[in-house]
Amino acid sequence: MPVLAGLPYGRRGALVAAVAVSVSLTAVAVGVASFGAADPLPPNAAAPSASSVTPTAAPEASTGPRTLRLVAAGDILVHPAVTEQARRDARRAGGLDFAPMFAGIAPAISAADLALCHLETPLAPPDGPFAGFPAFSAPPQVLDGIRAAGFDGCSTASNHTLDQGAEGVVRTLDALDAAGLAHAGSARSAAEAGKPRIYSVGGVRLGHLSYTLNFNGLTRPPGKPWLANLIDPPEVLAAAARARAAGAEIVVLSLHWGTEYQHRPDADQEAWARQLIASPDVDLILGHHAHAVQPFRRVGDEWVVFGMGNHLARHAEPIDANREGVLARATFTEVGPGRWRVTRMEALPTWTELTPDLRLVDLSTSLADPATPAAVRRAHRAAYERVMGHVRSGGGADQVVLPAG
Repeated sequence: MPVLAGLPYGRRGALVAAVAVSVSLTAVAVGVASFGAADPLPPNAAAPSASSVTPTAAPEASTGPRTLRLVAAGDILVHPAVTEQARRDARRAGGLDFAPMFAGIAPAISAADLALCHLETPLAPPDGPFAGFPAFSAPPQVLDGIRAAGFDGCSTASNHTLDQGAEGVVRTLDALDAAGLAHAGSARSAAEAGKPRIYSVGGVRLGHLSYTLNFNGLTRPPGKPWLANLIDPPEVLAAAARARAAGAEIVVLSLHWGTEYQHRPDADQEAWARQLIASPDVDLILGHHAHAVQPFRRVGDEWVVFGMGNHLARHAEPIDANREGVLARATFTEVGPGRWRVTRMEALPTWTELTPDLRLVDLSTSLADPATPAAVRRAHRAAYERVMGHVRSGGGADQVVLPAG
């Protein structure tokens, strides 16, 4: 389990191994999509340096190669209806409890070695005022739900990062720090922006970068380009190289990109994906922003997850596409000293139930449960098949999809 500044974050405990086995067996039983990988990557040099994230213990002894299982989720977009559900779920009058909404996907998240979310909205003071679209200001109490689900950190670069100006950026990062959640994509100073976010998990060092395509017409204050990261391929590649030089054995890049409500990658996504994933310093791309699931695609020896859809959201006009999401579960394997590649890529479809309460559903688990009512099972199977259709639309002869149970 990683720690941040000496404090544990995420939920990893004695039951994690059992949960991991359970989730794995469920995935096989109900049809989680699994994707193979190609030949090992060429070696990349790494020069270790200090990092803000350190391991709590030495890695366990193993007779095989080291592995790291990463789980990543789509957009966490705190609409007013999400806040209202948290208010209804709170035991204390006037409080907010987001944890019940995440409970259905918590086993899959907590079973990972490292779990990353995408916090799309800036955070308000604890007592508000809270606001939704177009200028979000979300309750910081959502972080309690994120942490309870088992997430370890979040990407924060999005088209809404600047909705509440520089003050909102600082407030959001302060709240993430207080919750014990790491972050990448925005910063409170040039010094903070220049220091790569590196997780150390069981002795494996993973760098995380986060960038967005725009800020919805807003601009960063003069002299503060470091406040939030905009996609610029040369800058992204330079940051990836810095992370590698700081000791990252694996570098994961979160990109807030694409055309909203479209399941197909747009021309910018295609061009950026080819350019960025070709670098030996980038090992995996995780996409956000479209509010619709987009393909998982292998480009050369690497993987690009173009879009994971929404994770937690409740749009004013809910439709199937914005209620669907997918968790990307990537197993990295050390194929040589300091050389890692994704040897297994899995897609775990999710769904947002709106009634009687707003809840995230792990569709694989629901379909494997004999107690799931027939009508619910039909709806969940249809959602599962839609999500997997979008995931599979990336193509690839190496793809393996297990039949649904």
